[in-house]
Amino acid sequence: METLLMNAQEPGCAEAAAKIIREGGLVAIPTETVYGLGANGLDPEAVSKIFIAKGRPNDNPLILHIADASQIDDLCHDVPESAYRLAERFWPGPLTMVLPAKSCVPQETTAGLSTVAVRCPDSPVTREIIRLAGVPLAAPSANLSGKPSTTTAGHVYHDHAGKIPMIVDGGPCRVGVESTIVDLTEKRPRLLRPGGITPQQLIAVLGDLVVDKAVTAQIDKDAVVKAPGMKYRHYAPACQVVIVSGTSRKAAECIRTLYKPGDRVLCFEEELSLFEGLAPLSYGKAADLNSLSAGLFAALRELDDPAVHKVYARCPEGDGIAYAIQNRLKKAAAFQVIDPEDIL
Repeated sequence: METLLMNAQEPGCAEAAAKIIREGGLVAIPTETVYGLGANGLDPEAVSKIFIAKGRPNDNPLILHIADASQIDDLCHDVPESAYRLAERFWPGPLTMVLPAKSCVPQETTAGLSTVAVRCPDSPVTREIIRLAGVPLAAPSANLSGKPSTTTAGHVYHDHAGKIPMIVDGGPCRVGVESTIVDLTEKRPRLLRPGGITPQQLIAVLGDLVVDKAVTAQIDKDAVVKAPGMKYRHYAPACQVVIVSGTSRKAAECIRTLYKPGDRVLCFEEELSLFEGLAPLSYGKAADLNSLSAGLFAALRELDDPAVHKVYARCPEGDGIAYAIQNRLKKAAAFQVIDPEDIL
């Protein structure tokens, strides 16, 4: 199969992508978070192609992408008023809501659950593809399952060239980490995955928020989950990733003690000089958290190299978007964190 790589601004791009979707094929789509691998979310056979292309476990539910908030009622029932308030405040944008699913949503999309995750992406070309296709797009991140997510069309081409019909190139992703997911099917709203919409922003609208255990710790492999990114080791290069906490100088001293040939260091731009000689790779500035979220997955993909044995990673502290970065790095590290005080 030849994979067509088409610029989002090129005339006819959205219609070409929509045609493939209508015919049951896969299209890689740009969003503000990461690139997604999209198919008709109401067609079980089309959805199954996503799992095959990614090598994704079929108990990992998919997100349905819609063109505007009016489509919520087409896919969900018993929608709480809070969902409409969140949509008005944050859509289009990096927020996904888990709601009760109508019978039109196939079990292949929901992973057999009675709920479905929905969001409206902040990408004009992707919303136009959805409108032209006339169906919601089921679209997980376009990376191979478990690997670092795709934040450029080039990343998608590397993983899927010759395997999918089309990639829509919308440029680098602005946010760079997957959407925030909040479950609105319980008595209290529950954060299932942090992202570009922070817990503080959600609380400002909802007045309340519970943080799911999967956000801060590894959950059991047999657990039933309502949203992507909760259960499995995610976002990781092939090698072991270890987070090193503490101040820059303490972390550098610790890493120099542990470092062996073939290891790499993933750090903030401000720390590069501290790791001279240790093959450091910066993924952004600690003083600019948005640069860290935008650069994280590109850096992790660069480190996904057979020659790399172990990665010692530095992680920002605090809340806001830093909370989402922490989540992705801890998932990549299977929650293994080293405190320099335990080593030095």
